[in-house]
Amino acid sequence: MLEVRHLKKTFGDLTAVNDLSFTINDGEILGMIGQNGAGKTTTFRLILKFLTADSGEVLWNGRPITKEDYDIIGYLPEERGLYPKVSIEDQIYYFARLRGKTKKEIKPLIDGWMEKFQVKGKKTDKVKSLSKGNQQKVQLICTLIHEPKLVILDEPFSGLDPVNADLLQQGIIDLRKNGSCVIFSSHQMENVEELCDHLVMLRNGNMVLDGKVKDIREQFGRTKIFIESNLTHEELLNLPGVEEVTVTTDGISILHLNDPEYGKEIFKLVTKEGYIPTFSQVPPTLEEIFKLKAGGINE
Repeated sequence: MLEVRHLKKTFGDLTAVNDLSFTINDGEILGMIGQNGAGKTTTFRLILKFLTADSGEVLWNGRPITKEDYDIIGYLPEERGLYPKVSIEDQIYYFARLRGKTKKEIKPLIDGWMEKFQVKGKKTDKVKSLSKGNQQKVQLICTLIHEPKLVILDEPFSGLDPVNADLLQQGIIDLRKNGSCVIFSSHQMENVEELCDHLVMLRNGNMVLDGKVKDIREQFGRTKIFIESNLTHEELLNLPGVEEVTVTTDGISILHLNDPEYGKEIFKLVTKEGYIPTFSQVPPTLEEIFKLKAGGINE
């Protein structure tokens, strides 16, 4: 279990992380979101003791993280770093040895990991011969092959196409199944919604959201109704509580409400003639909440 308690870090007049606290239990995934410069990477560096906190503490299973604990930590930094003239397998051996593993232990695992992430190339190929996406997958293997119990992934989905993003997503799910604590940052809200047991959002170093994704969405109210009916745009706009009506590319109307309580009344009105194909009242998406809480565009 990872516990972050009242963590604070300043750089001169800039407060990068301010009184940050959260807990990740074994077998849980925490997603950390926020605009560029919100404090996500600084938080990861404080957890790993790459930076010294001004105050607060980080505990692993109830005690401070020691040098010996680094052997059970997997860290993927946002700034990727591989040796281009080294072969895939030698690259993996090197990083595994840094985590206390021997070549004999790792050698039988490489083929399986390359197949798992569908790395295109032979393990004897040099890293520089791989595409950017395949280089990223090799770095992920280097991060995970020693079976870490604490995994920190800084923007792991950055630059991955949908197929490779799905492979990574499954890899993260497997970590949860194996009981690892996982924390990752992402600007791609769909990955956060699908993967996370817990969500933290930072803004200017301060925590502005904390909780389960479903609970956070529900806090903002079910202010949207997806509806498919014979009613005209004007008729929908005139329904009680409707502020705006937009239409999806497949012809579904979205009613934007000023109060979710109008949903029941609207349902009665639009179904008074009987069956309609679609009526669904939902809270805002995580993407919409992100933009609202960040006060700007998702960078």
